[in-house]
Amino acid sequence: MSDTIKMYGAMWCPDCAIAKQVFAHIGLSYEWIDISNDNESAAYVERINGGNRSVPTIIFPDGSVLTEPSKATLQAKLDDLNRC
Repeated sequence: MSDTIKMYGAMWCPDCAIAKQVFAHIGLSYEWIDISNDNESAAYVERINGGNRSVPTIIFPDGSVLTEPSKATLQAKLDDLNRC
C-alpha cells in the first residue's frame, strides 16, 4: 500500500481545484492524476465509482476513498488521518 494520497481529477473540475487548495493550505503533497487524457485512469475511476467518472476521486493511504468531497469532508478526513 502506498503512503501517498492520489487524487484523480480533471483541470476543468472546480471541486478538484478546491481539494488542491485544501492540500496546499496544509502543505500536504499528493499525486495528481488527470483522467482527461488517461483512459486507464478514467476507467479506474469509473470502476470504483459504480460506473461514474466522478472527480475528484481521492484515494488515501489507508485505502479509503472520497469522491467529490466537500471542503469540510476532505478537511475532516485529513484531520482524522493526522490523528492516526
